[in-house]
Amino acid sequence: MTDRIEAAAAELRPLLQEFILWARENAPGSDSGLVGSVALWHRLIASDDAGRWRTADLRAVLLDRMPQVVEDPEAAAEGIVPAVRSYLTFLSDTDRLAKGSSPLRDLLTELDRIEDDVVDAMEDAVSDDDYDDEDDDQVEGLGDFEPFADELAALPTIRLRPDSELAAAARASVLIGKARDLAVWVGTARRVGEENLLTDAEIAEAVAALGFPPPAADGGPLADSVPALWNVWNLAIDLDFLQPEGEDTVSADPDAAEWPFDDDDDVLDAWLTGLHSIDYGDPELDDEEATIALSGLTRALLLRVLLAGGSKSLADLRSELAEAAAEYDDLGAEAWAAATKRYGDPLNPVLDWLCGYGMVEVEHEHVRLTPLGTEGLVHLVDEEDIELDARPAIDAMTALDLLAFSAELPEEEADAEFDAWMELREPGQAAGELLRAAAEDDADALVRVQAASVVGSLGEAAVPAWREALDEPSLRPYAATHLAQLGVDDVPAPTQADTHWLILDMLTISAGLGRPEFVGSLDDIGPASTLIPLLDVIWKVRHPHLEELLEAIAKAHPDRQVGKAAKRALFKARSHEN
Repeated sequence: MTDRIEAAAAELRPLLQEFILWARENAPGSDSGLVGSVALWHRLIASDDAGRWRTADLRAVLLDRMPQVVEDPEAAAEGIVPAVRSYLTFLSDTDRLAKGSSPLRDLLTELDRIEDDVVDAMEDAVSDDDYDDEDDDQVEGLGDFEPFADELAALPTIRLRPDSELAAAARASVLIGKARDLAVWVGTARRVGEENLLTDAEIAEAVAALGFPPPAADGGPLADSVPALWNVWNLAIDLDFLQPEGEDTVSADPDAAEWPFDDDDDVLDAWLTGLHSIDYGDPELDDEEATIALSGLTRALLLRVLLAGGSKSLADLRSELAEAAAEYDDLGAEAWAAATKRYGDPLNPVLDWLCGYGMVEVEHEHVRLTPLGTEGLVHLVDEEDIELDARPAIDAMTALDLLAFSAELPEEEADAEFDAWMELREPGQAAGELLRAAAEDDADALVRVQAASVVGSLGEAAVPAWREALDEPSLRPYAATHLAQLGVDDVPAPTQADTHWLILDMLTISAGLGRPEFVGSLDDIGPASTLIPLLDVIWKVRHPHLEELLEAIAKAHPDRQVGKAAKRALFKARSHEN
């Protein structure tokens, strides 16, 4: 079912984009998300034609299906009927209400008749606690990642390349280049048709502009013989290279011609925006049900290559995916045979699209994920809320990356990351990079403590970096302390304020671990007789977390006298600041 949903959603996307534009002027406030869901399920369960609506469809979709699938029943109770009313009006006003539909007047009357029932059904769904059982009953699809969640979580750490390298690879994407060429060809305010977006003459021009072979005339509509053109058209829309400008015109975005962009961030943003175009690589067959049976094949291939460590033989992929297609859909084996007849190999269109988007390379009968493909897969898996251990490559990891990632790792694993990173640098260089990274945010005590700990282990080689850190207020206490321990004479000795800063950093970290750990850290400092004098002076330190720590001490410490001292210190700190 998931694969069929994906195929139907792709089919409906242009229509829904036009509804959104229409609604801005004619039905502002209409919930396009609800409209999209209703249109999708209408297409799946009620009509092969998205524009053919009968009064009976409203009850089947809004009462029988939507309460089961809508993500926010409470919002749907309020907005779904007005949204559908706007959508049906849009279909009628734009002549998209197909032959065989009930008159708009009858559809709207039926909507009014069932509105209370729809609201009741949505409200019942809000209080329904049986969502887990419904999820268990869902049928897995060929392109689903969830069945492989455990295998994905068990993969070794996936190393990601730096943005500069990924952007360079994205700039070389053949398909994005074709989407740009198509947008440039479309130009400004090109009229489009209802049945076929372009005339036969325009199709021939567009195909030539993209460098595709001329379409073969087979007696049918020319638009049906150029699926590759429409895939690029949809990609151009996904990338915002093409934008609808009303009911019957489309224009190129002014920035489209500038691809490939100069800024790496802009390039990667565009590439990721078009990432879901991988679904256009799925085989397209004459029979719609067969096409749906192989929907998700591109994702399934990517997933299996990732699970194989980034490379897998074509023969193994072909065998596994043929078996999976037959398992996930009753028509899977038949669809696989039809795709073999049409393409020679059902994986040919999949690999053509993935190679064109820069995600895989095929060499010596093996499919290999590119760094760009690995990056894209990590994003797709993350969208499914599936655990995956992905980090920057060691040679591409900045000091700040290292400190941030290591803060989330077990100690032994964090030490291994540091060791691997340090092997690529001279100790003095590493010390400088780590301390400069730690100085970027004076509110991040954990990163600061980590950096100081690692640099402190480098001994004499770190002296120049420590000297430089004396000029950074947040690092001065660490620098002064370590330089004194190293016996460096011509530097200022640590002050009481430096010691107090170190205490506040330690308390900041323990406060983030929870109340028991925080109270334990206070106990480590000493009894009330030690804490109260400390609180009487520590309020003078300009630490970014001073006030919140004093508030936390006042609330958490079991000794009332310590709590009172913390409140006095907080008052003084605030008064001094003001």
